[in-house]
Amino acid sequence: MLYMIGLGLGDAKDITVKGLEVLRRYSRGYLEAYTSVLTVGKEVLEEFYGRKLILADREELEQEADNILKDADISDVAFLVVGDPFGGVADRVLVL
Repeated sequence: MLYMIGLGLGDAKDITVKGLEVLRRYSRGYLEAYTSVLTVGKEVLEEFYGRKLILADREELEQEADNILKDADISDVAFLVVGDPFGGVADRVLVL
């Protein structure tokens, strides 16, 4: 399953409880890295969540969405977005 997870606008602790539960079990996790700026770096998020994250820039999202969605039908894939996960147009590419 593909999970679109909003991280809020502050720090690593702004994630929802459900989002944190998904992060504890996902097969792959992507961090959208171009629409908004989080006040902490990728390394801080990885340390707090205890999981590795793959940076996903605009080009990858728009051109390589199939790679992100690969195996989402048989395993959990997380796509983390600063703020609201449906606030940007490009993020909808994964859902549509």
